[in-house]
Amino acid sequence: VQLQASGGGLVQAGGSLTLSCAASGSFFSANAMSWYRQTPAKQRELVAAINGGGDTKYADPVKGRFTISRDNAKKMVYLQMDSLKPEDTAVYYCAVNEGVSYNTPPLNYWGQGTLVTVSS
Repeated sequence: VQLQASGGGLVQAGGSLTLSCAASGSFFSANAMSWYRQTPAKQRELVAAINGGGDTKYADPVKGRFTISRDNAKKMVYLQMDSLKPEDTAVYYCAVNEGVSYNTPPLNYWGQGTLVTVSS
Protein backbone atom coordinates (compact mmCIF):
# COMPACT_ATOMS: atom_id res chain seq x y z
CA VAL A 1 0.00 0.00 0.00
CA GLN A 2 1.31 3.43 -0.93
CA LEU A 3 -0.11 6.63 0.50
CA GLN A 4 0.62 10.14 -0.74
CA ALA A 5 -0.77 12.96 1.38
CA SER A 6 -0.71 16.52 0.11
CA GLY A 7 -2.25 19.94 0.66
CA GLY A 8 -0.53 21.02 3.84
CA GLY A 9 0.97 24.45 4.34
CA LEU A 10 1.08 27.56 6.48
CA VAL A 11 -2.22 29.22 7.32
CA GLN A 12 -3.38 31.80 9.81
CA ALA A 13 -5.68 30.86 12.65
CA GLY A 14 -9.26 30.81 11.45
CA GLY A 15 -8.25 29.82 7.95
CA SER A 16 -8.91 26.67 5.95
CA LEU A 17 -6.98 23.95 4.19
CA THR A 18 -7.96 20.85 2.28
CA LEU A 19 -5.75 17.79 2.50
CA SER A 20 -5.81 15.06 -0.13
CA CYS A 21 -4.52 11.53 -0.01
CA ALA A 22 -3.98 9.20 -2.94
CA ALA A 23 -3.88 5.55 -1.99
CA SER A 24 -2.68 2.75 -4.21
CA GLY A 25 -1.84 -0.87 -3.87
CA SER A 26 -3.53 -4.04 -2.87
CA PHE A 27 -6.58 -3.25 -0.79
CA PHE A 28 -10.30 -3.03 -1.37
CA SER A 29 -11.64 0.36 -2.41
CA ALA A 30 -14.34 -0.08 0.27
CA ASN A 31 -11.86 -0.23 3.15
CA ALA A 32 -12.30 2.49 5.73
CA MET A 33 -9.78 5.31 5.54
CA SER A 34 -8.54 7.68 8.20
CA TRP A 35 -6.57 10.79 8.89
CA TYR A 36 -4.11 10.95 11.78
CA ARG A 37 -1.82 13.69 13.01
CA GLN A 38 1.38 13.79 15.01
CA THR A 39 3.51 16.41 16.70
CA PRO A 40 6.92 15.96 18.34
CA ALA A 41 5.25 16.17 21.74
CA LYS A 42 2.41 13.75 21.06
CA GLN A 43 1.86 10.28 19.76
CA ARG A 44 0.04 9.90 16.48
CA GLU A 45 -3.65 10.49 17.08
CA LEU A 46 -6.78 9.82 15.09
CA VAL A 47 -8.37 12.92 13.59
CA ALA A 48 -11.17 11.52 11.45
CA ALA A 49 -12.24 8.31 9.77
CA ILE A 50 -14.71 7.30 7.09
CA ASN A 51 -16.03 3.82 6.43
CA GLY A 52 -16.69 2.22 3.09
CA GLY A 53 -20.29 3.41 3.10
CA GLY A 54 -19.45 7.00 3.93
CA ASP A 55 -20.21 7.09 7.66
CA THR A 56 -17.76 9.26 9.53
CA LYS A 57 -16.32 9.81 12.98
CA TYR A 58 -14.20 12.64 14.36
CA ALA A 59 -11.95 13.29 17.29
CA ASP A 60 -13.56 15.69 19.75
CA PRO A 61 -11.08 18.56 19.15
CA VAL A 62 -12.00 18.75 15.45
CA LYS A 63 -15.73 18.05 15.51
CA GLY A 64 -17.66 20.72 13.68
CA ARG A 65 -14.50 22.10 12.02
CA PHE A 66 -13.12 19.22 9.92
CA THR A 67 -14.88 17.15 7.28
CA ILE A 68 -13.59 13.87 5.88
CA SER A 69 -14.74 12.57 2.52
CA ARG A 70 -13.67 9.98 -0.01
CA ASP A 71 -13.81 8.97 -3.64
CA ASN A 72 -13.89 5.18 -3.74
CA ALA A 73 -13.32 4.93 -7.47
CA LYS A 74 -10.15 6.97 -7.24
CA LYS A 75 -9.04 5.58 -3.86
CA MET A 76 -8.76 9.13 -2.58
CA VAL A 77 -9.59 10.54 0.83
CA TYR A 78 -9.86 14.22 1.71
CA LEU A 79 -9.86 16.32 4.86
CA GLN A 80 -11.45 19.74 4.73
CA MET A 81 -10.17 21.73 7.68
CA ASP A 82 -11.95 24.95 8.63
CA SER A 83 -11.57 27.36 11.54
CA LEU A 84 -8.03 26.15 12.05
CA LYS A 85 -6.33 26.71 15.39
CA PRO A 86 -2.64 26.79 16.33
CA GLU A 87 -3.13 23.51 18.19
CA ASP A 88 -4.00 21.87 14.86
CA THR A 89 -0.37 22.28 13.83
CA ALA A 90 0.98 18.80 13.07
CA VAL A 91 2.07 16.41 10.38
CA TYR A 92 -1.07 14.82 8.96
CA TYR A 93 -1.06 11.26 7.70
CA CYS A 94 -3.68 9.27 5.88
CA ALA A 95 -4.22 5.60 6.44
CA VAL A 96 -6.14 2.67 5.04
CA ASN A 97 -7.96 0.64 7.66
CA GLU A 98 -7.92 -3.13 7.82
CA GLY A 99 -11.62 -3.46 7.04
CA VAL A 100 -14.75 -1.66 5.93
CA SER A 101 -15.54 -0.36 9.41
CA TYR A 102 -13.76 2.72 10.69
CA ASN A 103 -13.38 0.88 13.97
CA THR A 104 -10.81 -1.45 12.43
CA PRO A 105 -7.19 -0.47 13.01
CA PRO A 106 -5.10 1.18 10.31
CA LEU A 107 -2.76 -0.85 8.17
CA ASN A 108 0.83 -0.10 9.05
CA TYR A 109 1.51 2.05 5.98
CA TRP A 110 1.87 5.77 6.57
CA GLY A 111 3.68 7.59 3.81
CA GLN A 112 5.48 10.87 4.47
CA GLY A 113 2.51 12.90 5.66
CA THR A 114 1.89 16.57 5.01
CA LEU A 115 2.77 19.38 7.40
CA VAL A 116 0.08 21.79 8.52
CA THR A 117 1.23 24.89 10.39
CA VAL A 118 -1.34 27.27 11.87
CA SER A 119 -0.03 30.62 13.02
CA SER A 120 -1.72 32.67 15.72
